[in-house]
Amino acid sequence: MKFGLTMPPFGPYADPNYLASTAEAAEAAGWDGFFIWDHVAYDNPAHPMVDPWIGLAAVAMKTNHLCLGPMITSLARRHPWKVAREAVSLDLLSKGRFIMGVGLGDPPERDFGTFGEPEDAKIRAARLDEGLAILDGLWSGEPFAFQGTHYTVKQTVFLPKPVQQPRIPIWVGGGWNNRSPQRRAARWDGYFPLKWRGMVSVDEWRSIQDYILERRAADAPFDWVQGGATPGDHPEQAAEIVAPYQDIGITWWVEHLDPWRFGLGWDELLTPNSVEQMNERIHQGPPKLI
Repeated sequence: MKFGLTMPPFGPYADPNYLASTAEAAEAAGWDGFFIWDHVAYDNPAHPMVDPWIGLAAVAMKTNHLCLGPMITSLARRHPWKVAREAVSLDLLSKGRFIMGVGLGDPPERDFGTFGEPEDAKIRAARLDEGLAILDGLWSGEPFAFQGTHYTVKQTVFLPKPVQQPRIPIWVGGGWNNRSPQRRAARWDGYFPLKWRGMVSVDEWRSIQDYILERRAADAPFDWVQGGATPGDHPEQAAEIVAPYQDIGITWWVEHLDPWRFGLGWDELLTPNSVEQMNERIHQGPPKLI
């Protein structure tokens, strides 16, 4: 099992320099992955936030071993051909450490509605699926064309190819009890189920794994990604939380590192104290199994 962090690059983390130094500290503390949220507009009052691609480029330059990526990018609000270029550039810059996390994205009324883009989940899902097909085709480095309902790509060749082959890994995020993202994940390389104010249980995971495995057409490696929170100052308790997930084959534990787990209200901006608590959890390191 590998151990990563996912965090909102808000407040002081909106400075790419500070974000990169934070990732450097995470690598030194023994974490395996550093993943950031991707939003254009998230809340009100509005947090300062970094462009995720610029922020991840800074992270790639400051680290040597950490996997990195957006967790998640709402592909429906980005031109997939531009994302294809950005992703390959980050894969090259990081020497093959980039992971592409995708999903519908929340909150749609902010990230989409603010800019007059469709908020409807079915439209966003259709754009997501077409966008993924385009990413895969462009990353191949071979002649590629696409005609869909929402996107058209005339025959073209995108070079260079990514470091990682046959492609950059794609993890699909979605509601833990929603079968649509699970069917989508079965076509790609990993699944990160989300459960509001809770963790997906071992029994719920068994059901998810059975459903996805029944629909996978390939025997290629697949990542099962569990999100959760562990106490950094109680390693034995943290190990007890994580161990059952390793026993059922979960490949990644991704620690939710956000100020709200430490008691900050959802309508409050990051405070110096909440940033200190987030940084402290990073320095405490991952929940190693005993």
